[in-house]
Amino acid sequence: MWPDGDQWLLPLKRASDEPTVTLICLPYAGGNPALFRSWAEALDDNVGLVAVRLPGRGSRIKEPSCADWATLLTHTSAALAPLLRAPHAFFGHSFGGRLAYELAHLAAAKYPGCTRRLFVSACRSPNQPRRPCLHQLPDVEFREALREMGGMPEDLLASEPLMRMLVPAVRNDIRLAELWDDRAVTPLNVPLTVLYGQDDLIDPLATMQDWPAFGSRGCELVKLPGAHFFLETHRGLVLDVINERLGASSANAGGQP
Repeated sequence: MWPDGDQWLLPLKRASDEPTVTLICLPYAGGNPALFRSWAEALDDNVGLVAVRLPGRGSRIKEPSCADWATLLTHTSAALAPLLRAPHAFFGHSFGGRLAYELAHLAAAKYPGCTRRLFVSACRSPNQPRRPCLHQLPDVEFREALREMGGMPEDLLASEPLMRMLVPAVRNDIRLAELWDDRAVTPLNVPLTVLYGQDDLIDPLATMQDWPAFGSRGCELVKLPGAHFFLETHRGLVLDVINERLGASSANAGGQP
């Protein structure tokens, strides 16, 4: 079932070749799902592309964000259900990586064998604590921290009306990301591809090297050039990794690492 007109899902590309797999993408804290629009043409013909529209950003910027993990997962997994019954993979960056990992656990339990792979990008492993807690900063300091992190255009940071609308969602996402820990009881029964930036000071290799302990179907760590937002500065390399794992030849091989 293709999610045309769905409030939660932004369809960006239909797969036109076999065997098909849908890549479900989740952006970083406060990220607009439209950032994945530029991926469509570069993905292999057998890979479809859908981005998740979370409340509080993009076309849903006026809606309140989900305040806790349980609510977020309940609503997002329900919206994704039609896609999860068919072959799919998840890609999540930073906060989106945490959400993708949680959704992959739910999908693997309810629809065994349908999740071909989980791509976790610039996201610490669940056992790694994150300090300091940026979500507790006063507004001025919080906005300055966003500027230092990168990933948010300067013209957006300079727009007071837009920032007043966007900051609550970003702060909420960062709060969930910083408080996130190992919620799962067992390792994920899905192949894992973990991407990290060689110059990332927010989620460096030291915070990501334990990911193999959280997957029972194999886990690879892939180093890419760039800092925390390498998915934008080195988009082509990220897409190369995805196509190599999800392209037609890999899909025929069963999606193994």
